Amino acid sequence: MVTLNDVAKLANVSKMTASRVINHPEQVTDELKQLVFKAMKELNYQPNFAAKALAANTTRIIKLIILEKVDTVEPYYATLLMGVAQFLNSHQYALQVVTQKNAGIGDCDGYIITGARRDDFEWINELNRPTILFGENRHQYDFVDSDNKYGTFLATSAAINDGYEHIIFFGIDLKESFEYSRERGYMDTMQKAGREPQIVRFSNHSSQSQNYIQEHWQSFEKNTCFICSSDRLAIGVERGIQHMNGQIPEEFGITGFDGVFLDQISEPKLTTVKQPVMEMGSKIAELLLKKITWALPLDEDHHPNRTNRIEVVFSPELIRRQTTRNYHLN
Repeated sequence: MVTLNDVAKLANVSKMTASRVINHPEQVTDELKQLVFKAMKELNYQPNFAAKALAANTTRIIKLIILEKVDTVEPYYATLLMGVAQFLNSHQYALQVVTQKNAGIGDCDGYIITGARRDDFEWINELNRPTILFGENRHQYDFVDSDNKYGTFLATSAAINDGYEHIIFFGIDLKESFEYSRERGYMDTMQKAGREPQIVRFSNHSSQSQNYIQEHWQSFEKNTCFICSSDRLAIGVERGIQHMNGQIPEEFGITGFDGVFLDQISEPKLTTVKQPVMEMGSKIAELLLKKITWALPLDEDHHPNRTNRIEVVFSPELIRRQTTRNYHLN
């Protein structure tokens, strides 16, 4: 039977290095990985991860907990799940999706949590495994997110440059960090341009923004652009304007936020602030595995425990489509 020692000898590395390539590839160079993986292939060596996990008192299971009340097949979460799963699969970890606060059922090595709200943090504090959040927060938890403030700066600046005289922000009615940041990006940009901000908030449902447009149609002047905090709200705005026979984008412009599928199925297609959700999913999985490594007892290299907070912020991109002027600029 081929052993790890055989792989290490063929690759001309130590057994400890070969083990690290297999169990923690993020800690070694690409050159070392190529040497060890080549030796494994030549020897047809198949690591027994289940046995290793049992011996190390680990599970090789990561739980992704979705605390928002949404369908997990919703495009945004499907894309996020794909990014997380692809990275974990490449590192021999299984992903378990949990959609309510029952994470204590069955053990795991760590948690990825998305959709956390203020009243969730007391429960999150009780989790006894490495944890990282998808979404900025003010509770000192490690997180990955897109730059929400910068995203609405991009959208609002574009609306100003496109010549829209009136620019209204349709926000999500949540007292959460990401929403504060999106509103702040809009507010700061409007104030610097000498414009009067106007904010209306809804729950994140297209029907609510559509109904609002139709019920308040007479109050909206032509040459208005709606900066929306989600693609869902933006699609509702689009439907409302169409129902009232408004012209898009000549009379009314619309910009969404997310850029995951919904922006592409609207008609006309939606201008949006696109988040790199797949890449963010991959990064949050990578960072959680590092946290799991840091939480382990010190190894032969005396790997130190990490104490600084992790905050990884991705830059979103404004994708111009047919609901704003100058969409040909993309």
